[in-house]
Amino acid sequence: MLYWLSEFSHTIGPLNVLRYITFRTGGAMITALLFVFLFGPAIIDRLRLAQGKGQPIRSDGPQSHLVTKKGTPTMGGLMMLLAILVAALLWANLLNRYLWIVLAVMFSFGAIGFYDDYLKVTKQTHAGVSGTLRFVLELVIAGLACYLIVSLGRQPFASSVTFPFFKELILPLGWLFIVFGAFVIVGAGNAVNLTDGLDGLAIVPVMIAVGCFGIFAWVVGNAILSDYLQLHFVAGTGELAVLCGAVIGAGLGFLWFNAPPASIFMGDIGSLALGGMLGTVAVTTKHEIVLGIVGGLFVLEAVSVIVQVVSFKLTGKRVFKMAPLHHHFEQLGWTEPQIVIRFWIISVVLALAGLSTLKLR
Repeated sequence: MLYWLSEFSHTIGPLNVLRYITFRTGGAMITALLFVFLFGPAIIDRLRLAQGKGQPIRSDGPQSHLVTKKGTPTMGGLMMLLAILVAALLWANLLNRYLWIVLAVMFSFGAIGFYDDYLKVTKQTHAGVSGTLRFVLELVIAGLACYLIVSLGRQPFASSVTFPFFKELILPLGWLFIVFGAFVIVGAGNAVNLTDGLDGLAIVPVMIAVGCFGIFAWVVGNAILSDYLQLHFVAGTGELAVLCGAVIGAGLGFLWFNAPPASIFMGDIGSLALGGMLGTVAVTTKHEIVLGIVGGLFVLEAVSVIVQVVSFKLTGKRVFKMAPLHHHFEQLGWTEPQIVIRFWIISVVLALAGLSTLKLR
């Protein structure tokens, strides 16, 4: 919205700063952060009153959680999504079609997560929406988003997969790219959802990954920078950096209340939405493979669950003491702060590795 004021920069010179993506990204970050700080306490109080007993704790999870986390309200992702929406509407160029595609996926995944959280809270059970139904809904939403992304891009590049470290290596998939992209988005959403199991564990790696992809979006959407770094130029993606800034600001605000002991949990409404958003930005910027590097922590968490399930069904034995991976380390005796901070460190290292792909060609 404020971006349109830059049209008057010829008469009011200072308004020209609104043309710069970097400035508006900072503005979106601060706006989202202030929104959560100002309205977060009221939202938490309202959710606590509405939910009563709070999020139900899994009886088959770590037994300590039945004591330390019982009664904590969930759906904290709601205040993040509201903050992100306000910041995006205020600072982003609303004529950018990629922006609306990413927002649509984020809020659609958030709606699925909201309904899942609602069922869990009202029925006081960890069983929410059917896994099959949820997967199908996510796949349809992601598939439609990928179709729109491919339609907006230049062919055949828009329907191809690029590879890090290789400036000319491109794998054209044609319309099969829609299937590939949809699985990237759905996989990212559910991987972040699986990671969200300890206070502060998911939100910081999400902010780190989103920060990286904000840089990717800004560089890939800039013809001069992308040419200098020998990256493939995708016109219009630079505006997604503003949205990434809003996510980081909202995440910082949420972390204030989610820091152990958490006043509120993110819930599926937040983890699915943020993961879906991250996956969609990766597909839009043609950095799907790099997402596996930057979001390597989420990949490890998801793989640990897959390995655990497959191993138990085939052999009757478990590879890990408990899945996802962070619960395995809890069972080994690591304290919650140790796990959270060490996983944050891993996220930083993986993010640096992902950022190195910008130059190593």
